[in-house]
Amino acid sequence: MELADIVDLTTYPIEDAEFCAKLRQCYQRDGVLEMPGFVKAGAISSIRAEGLANRGKVYAKTEKHTVYLSPMDHAYNPDHPRNRLVTSSKGCLTDDQIAESSALRALYDSNVFRAFLCDVLEEDALYEYADPLSSINLHFAEQGQELGWHFDNSSFAITLMVQPPEQGGSFEYVRDVRDADAGEMSFDAVGDILDGRTPVNRLDASAGTLVFFRGRNSIHRVAPNEGEQTRILAVLAYNTEPGISLSESARQTFYGRTG
Repeated sequence: MELADIVDLTTYPIEDAEFCAKLRQCYQRDGVLEMPGFVKAGAISSIRAEGLANRGKVYAKTEKHTVYLSPMDHAYNPDHPRNRLVTSSKGCLTDDQIAESSALRALYDSNVFRAFLCDVLEEDALYEYADPLSSINLHFAEQGQELGWHFDNSSFAITLMVQPPEQGGSFEYVRDVRDADAGEMSFDAVGDILDGRTPVNRLDASAGTLVFFRGRNSIHRVAPNEGEQTRILAVLAYNTEPGISLSESARQTFYGRTG
């Protein structure tokens, strides 16, 4: 499958240096970059159909976790923002369950697309995961399912909306809440967000929308899906070094298996 069959290269000329520079400036300024209609309707329809055809293989799990995605710190009370638990519930198809012929895999593997990502993200190179599960994930959120507030451990995330929900399911975020590199965890600010005292930004992506998000210091969540239509989101995960695998314990936690 050719990239031109997948990506709207007229609206998004991803090999044009000037166009990429504009996107890079937007991403640097806002920490989020939304590209509606990046993937063409026909390609999105095929990705959606493949996902729905394989939904019987989805590994579904509900778990409690801290905003910091780390074990509770007993130096603080259980109700302290450092230790307060939120709920995440979703299903997932893993990389080895994505067909070799899928438009999603063709997009992920495209050298042109990867060069575009490097340009906008200001990375020298991007590599797939060395393990068989983690590079491409297709996430399913049924009615009532959500992704709780958290900070990412990675410096960037790349997602593609495949099927938005009918109601709810918004991507919500607050920018620059903490400074992880400086060790500033901003407990008071996190507490205000968890208690609903802080206004949040909302992003409701349509099918085919590609989103870059810098989530290491910006707290974010996916609100509960309030409709009957499943929210389906593709996560395209890359590393800045070759040969990196998600740990076996993380794979067991996220996918219910290690390979």
